[in-house]
Amino acid sequence: MATFEGRFTDLGQVRIAVVVARFNDLVTAKLLSGCLDCLSRHGVDTTAESAQLDVAWVPGSFELPLVSQSLARSGRYQVVITLGAVIRGDTPHFDVVVAEASKGIAAVARDTGVPVIFGVLTTDTMQQALERAGIKSNLGWSYGLEALEMASLMKALPGH
Repeated sequence: MATFEGRFTDLGQVRIAVVVARFNDLVTAKLLSGCLDCLSRHGVDTTAESAQLDVAWVPGSFELPLVSQSLARSGRYQVVITLGAVIRGDTPHFDVVVAEASKGIAAVARDTGVPVIFGVLTTDTMQQALERAGIKSNLGWSYGLEALEMASLMKALPGH
């Protein structure tokens, strides 16, 4: 029996793309900061001159799938991280954006074979979003770890 698991070491060759939604950037910038901190502490070069990491900004979470797909298809990255924050309002807009972003991001991973981390907060209030982006904990860190694990796991699987 073979067991496959991702690792968090020996990541010198991994290339990562991060796609960040500008809408609710008070939250998404904090998620990005936590994500980059995690990646840096695990040996990924996160400097402005990095050959391992690229960051793309999109208008909102609805646009995350399209840009993620383009980056995943480029063959340049072993993993893509999406970061967004959709906060419930008084209209059904929340439900539409969350549904399309989540389905689109999942489809990118399935269609390209490149892991795409779903780092989109879906909260009822801004306070809840801020708590998840640094006040209580920063889920950006978790999304960074997920990316490292998935990039490593995909490399370990047969045929990769």
